[in-house]
Amino acid sequence: MIRNYLKVAWRNIVNSKGYSAINIFGLSAGMAVAMLIALWVVNEFSWDKSYPDYRQLYQVKRNFNSNGDTLTFNSTSLKLANVLRAEIPEMEYVCEASWTGPHGLLSGEHKLFVSGTGVDKNFLKMFGLPMLEGDRNTALNDPYSIVLSESIAVSLFGKESPIGKTVRMDNTHDLRVTGVMKDLPATSSFRFKYLFPFSYLEQTDENVRANRNGSFGANGYQLYVKLKPGTADRVAAKILNIEKTETKNANAMNSAVILHPIADTHLYGKYVNGKVTGGFIDYVRIFSLIGILVLAIAIINFVNLTTARSEKRSKEVGIRKAVGSYRSHLIMQFLAEALLLTGIAFCFCLLMVYLLLPAFNRLTRNEISIPFTNIYFWLITVSATILTGISAGLKPAFYLSSFNPVTTLKGTMKVGQRAVFSRKALVVAQFTCSIALIISTITVYRQMKHVKERPTGFNTDLLLQTISNNDVRRHYEPLKNELLQSGLVTAVATASSSATDVDWHTDIDYWPGKLEGETIEMGAIEISNDYFKTMGMELLSGRDFSAAAVPDSTNVLLNEAAVKRMRLKDPLNQTLVVDGRKYHVIGIVRNALVESPFSEVGPVMFLRSMYPESIMLYRMAAAASPHAAIAGLTEIFNRHSAAFPFTYKFVNEEYGAKFRQEELIGRLSGIFALLAVLISCLGLLGLAAYMAEQRTKEIGVRKVLGATVAQIWFLLSRDFITLVMLSSVIAAPLALYFLQRWLQQYEYRISIGAGVFFVAAAIALVITLSVISLQAIKAAIANPVKSLRSE
Repeated sequence: MIRNYLKVAWRNIVNSKGYSAINIFGLSAGMAVAMLIALWVVNEFSWDKSYPDYRQLYQVKRNFNSNGDTLTFNSTSLKLANVLRAEIPEMEYVCEASWTGPHGLLSGEHKLFVSGTGVDKNFLKMFGLPMLEGDRNTALNDPYSIVLSESIAVSLFGKESPIGKTVRMDNTHDLRVTGVMKDLPATSSFRFKYLFPFSYLEQTDENVRANRNGSFGANGYQLYVKLKPGTADRVAAKILNIEKTETKNANAMNSAVILHPIADTHLYGKYVNGKVTGGFIDYVRIFSLIGILVLAIAIINFVNLTTARSEKRSKEVGIRKAVGSYRSHLIMQFLAEALLLTGIAFCFCLLMVYLLLPAFNRLTRNEISIPFTNIYFWLITVSATILTGISAGLKPAFYLSSFNPVTTLKGTMKVGQRAVFSRKALVVAQFTCSIALIISTITVYRQMKHVKERPTGFNTDLLLQTISNNDVRRHYEPLKNELLQSGLVTAVATASSSATDVDWHTDIDYWPGKLEGETIEMGAIEISNDYFKTMGMELLSGRDFSAAAVPDSTNVLLNEAAVKRMRLKDPLNQTLVVDGRKYHVIGIVRNALVESPFSEVGPVMFLRSMYPESIMLYRMAAAASPHAAIAGLTEIFNRHSAAFPFTYKFVNEEYGAKFRQEELIGRLSGIFALLAVLISCLGLLGLAAYMAEQRTKEIGVRKVLGATVAQIWFLLSRDFITLVMLSSVIAAPLALYFLQRWLQQYEYRISIGAGVFFVAAAIALVITLSVISLQAIKAAIANPVKSLRSE
């Protein structure tokens, strides 16, 4: 029986090659989009779940009450780590960590400048990181030890075992290699290439030693904990107000300690008023919905084309019923045909995904592959294919099997208005989804363009930055002088934060007009002289720092946002108190977008650094050739810092990276919108061909009676134009609702005007007319004698 069903189904597919090709291509394209998105979604949900006990791992964060607004920070204090160890027995491990950043690693002739992290000795055990060599239980016990990743071990020592060998870090101390760990997977939020003990920092940095015995306000470190199973809620309640024992510390009294699951780091990173409100999970949900919509559009194509060709199958149904076939047999026959088509489409879908994955991975910066050897992949995809086939074939099966054999065999059967309405409703649903995606793509593009054209407040062109190593800081003045004398650069400065971020925030203890209980968490950047000149920032009033550091050690400059936040009407010469120290305001600078370009500029103060800071900024001369300039800069840096490789970044590229996620969303939206429209148009092409075929004699009569090609074209196109316009009307409010919610996450955003809806409707209409016209004009110019010959 089943064999017969499949044989008949195959004959019907072969006998209707054009319609079958449209159905198969449409279904396979829809299924390929759905599979690509599904693979991407599974990959996104796999982030930070490679650790054996990931459900028990948490990062400790702080909610800071800033005058009613709750700000969430990753930075914590070493005192908090001490207290958690002593007072919370439900914590199996408490691990402090430095911020991941580059250090110089030197072994013989091999030198690297790559990112690593200082961590507690239990970090390897806590996260269960797989070791290739060494013992994770003891590898970080010695303060002067280091654990390398596999790739770094190969870069420094080749194929030899590095265990017991020495690596010189930052050209200052020798560390003994005690372990080699596997490289972190691409789905890890950690970005370190090696680990060294946090005790090394305590041994070598007096500030870290001081902070170990400091206050809860010394928030400059990361903190990770592993809880005993089933204790998360109890621990969260215990630690919430644990810092409030320091009653005279405004920072501690306004801070609440919270836990954030490590497994949620990638997807749930957005906090609003101290609560997780989403993050990248929002985009995962959006594209999951897009995948479902595109697949639904492909299924609608199948349903429409199958039911539209019902008259072609009516006699077949009549004969089968006349010779004794039950309706259930006919339903099984049509479902078998749908499942066979879907099975063929699934094979083409796998081929499409296999061919498209490399380009998709480059676009999304992922390493996704089809898990051919995973039994669950086949169970899910085959089940989804069967479900798709049933969904696509169920309505046509019940519709076709319901035909009356008497009317079909007499040739008097007519397609009812209900069937026509149903088909039109499905076309409207298709184009509603497609037009909504077009509107979304245009809106995302306009938002990106709007933000990219926002004035930055500083000049990113020809501006470079280098992370200063110990040698650069020691030889800063002669290095700076040689750079300026070379003519390759026009300005040089150092800062405690990069040109595109603010790494340090602190509390302002006092400012003129401060209200009782009022707090301000303000960005702070320590800078050398010539910083504003190098950055291209405008000084609005007052003066810049002088070349001599000491006279300006108690002075500060503010940006416009800081002046506004403190409500200072005449800010120059006013006194601020920061960490118990008085500072005098000597200048005001224009706001600069050194943090998120999507948000309002936050308050920032600039302090005069006493020593060269961790970031070196320099502006390349406009007349210099970039290639020659980089070669010259490399030579100069190597003379002053021979133990470290010269590394640099162009600030305009770093600033552009802030748009990477939104640009990805825009590109993917555009691609999927195009595919949705393409699949919808394939369905229209099939329907138009069928309508032209059904109305061949009518068109012949009209032409004999004098109808023009334009009139015939309008006759065949009118219904489709109406349906597309109706889809545009329905899509507009739906898209507006979701896009307004999406735009709410940006403080600096566009408003959605009526123009985008008219443009999307026009695009859909032009594409529809182009597709329909292929069949309409072909039918209109056909010789009426051929169509009327049988009459």
